[in-house]
Amino acid sequence: MRLWKAAAMLGAALAASTAMTAEARPLKLDTRRIARTVDAMVADGRTVGASVLVWQGGRERLFRAAGMADREAGRPFARDTLLQIYSMTKPVTGVALMQLWEQGRFRLDDPLAKYLPDFAGVQVYAGEDAAGKPILRAPSRPILVRDILRHTAGFIFHDAPGGLGRIAAAENPLSLDHTLAEFGQHLARVPLVDDPGAQWSYSAGVDVQALLVETLSGQPFADYVRQHIFTPLGMKETDWHPPREAKARLARIYDVRGGTLVPQDDARWLAQSFSSTKLTMGGSGLVSSVDDYLRFARMLLGRGQADGVRIIKPETLDVMTSDMLDPAVTKRSFLPEKGTLGFGVDFAVRKAPPQSPGENRGAVGEFFWDGAPTMLFWIDPTNDLLVIFATQKLPMDGTLHRDIRAAVYGADYSGR
Repeated sequence: MRLWKAAAMLGAALAASTAMTAEARPLKLDTRRIARTVDAMVADGRTVGASVLVWQGGRERLFRAAGMADREAGRPFARDTLLQIYSMTKPVTGVALMQLWEQGRFRLDDPLAKYLPDFAGVQVYAGEDAAGKPILRAPSRPILVRDILRHTAGFIFHDAPGGLGRIAAAENPLSLDHTLAEFGQHLARVPLVDDPGAQWSYSAGVDVQALLVETLSGQPFADYVRQHIFTPLGMKETDWHPPREAKARLARIYDVRGGTLVPQDDARWLAQSFSSTKLTMGGSGLVSSVDDYLRFARMLLGRGQADGVRIIKPETLDVMTSDMLDPAVTKRSFLPEKGTLGFGVDFAVRKAPPQSPGENRGAVGEFFWDGAPTMLFWIDPTNDLLVIFATQKLPMDGTLHRDIRAAVYGADYSGR
């Protein structure tokens, strides 16, 4: 009996050890499945063109492009296609600001108004009176720098409903005709949707981060980012305002209208990056290529360093990729739709394996963000993996994100 028990215990231990080894083993990629998935997205008419770049174990494992960057011009989606990455600008801004944090230029729990006095008098929107006049009240506490990093400041975008939306539309903080300083002045006059720290509300907070970089560094925001991120990493094709000749490689954005993918007209397509505008946004606006953004993503996967160039300390990146949301923050807008997530500094952070077959595949500890025209990238330290998925389709199509993740991880990956 003792021998049987010993054998059973040894068998259980070996099984557990095998399971742990299998779980810890880096993900084995099926690159053909990933390539087929991208091809099918285009062949099935779900997007006009797309590419995916997969990097694992210190080397490129796959690049695949399919379809057209500009269908009407007959220009294919290619390795050097330039993309408007929209909110994938946000992690760049976060890194820029956190460089200043690690230099001791501010503290996370400092009041924002200590550096940006316009925000000292912000108020909270509490509805309207019988005459339709806004009812405003003082916030329960000041906005902290931490709040603009994790979308808990109470800011909104211009599309809020009701009276608050009308105030935001009248102020129009994100007008491209504003400088960053003017943006801040207008945003500070828009009431908050809730008390600071009360809820996760996706907003122009990252543009406030850009204003804070500009204020603390004494440099125009774009100049600071070029000097401290783009140039050291060799990101030569990433900018808010590329040269005019770069337009020849720019992917057209396609809007879904009546079930059909329709090209944006030039005025809208080129408004942000190829026209004379004053505003350099922290939350959007960059044009980049897959290879250029790979340099930035490799730096993140390398814990702040790529090709011998250190951009940010590992400890600072740990802060950025840790969940900064208190459990009491239960109102989280669309964030739960992307998985079982927390939120750090401009990154969503996966806290648990996928809880259902319909949830996006991924690994615990990964951090990521996406961009409105269905752009996506993620960093998966567990599997020494990063993926950049590029397409230009509006509104964002989350099914394409679901499918590219399923192709990378496969149906049997647990996510641990």
